[in-house]
Amino acid sequence: MAPHSDAPVVLCLRNQTRGTVLCPRATLARGFRGRSSGLLGRGQLSPDEGMLFEAERFLPLMWMHTFFMSFPIDIVFLGRADVVMKIQTSLRPWRLSALVIGARRAVELSAGAAIRTTTAVGDFISLEEV
Repeated sequence: MAPHSDAPVVLCLRNQTRGTVLCPRATLARGFRGRSSGLLGRGQLSPDEGMLFEAERFLPLMWMHTFFMSFPIDIVFLGRADVVMKIQTSLRPWRLSALVIGARRAVELSAGAAIRTTTAVGDFISLEEV
């Protein structure tokens, strides 16, 4: 990823296995504030938007929540080499995702994004700065 600055880092997430774009504009959630607030306070998420979260360096596991959110989301968990480990579709507000041991990144997307892009466990996702 780019060096840390105040400017948001926006990435295009491409499913190289399927030849599809998983998310054209995923914002990297950086720092404690960015990771803890995530999508909170948003009324919706457009089909071309998402948010990328990274696991703590020495804690290779992730889980997400939709507390205080008003819309469902898809969550794609990526492991080493950005390979899809788990997909949670249409997680409704006020829910916890699965705990995914070995996950290095998680992408929150609009509900239905994983199905629309035919993304599946085992697919390779590339991250390119926009």
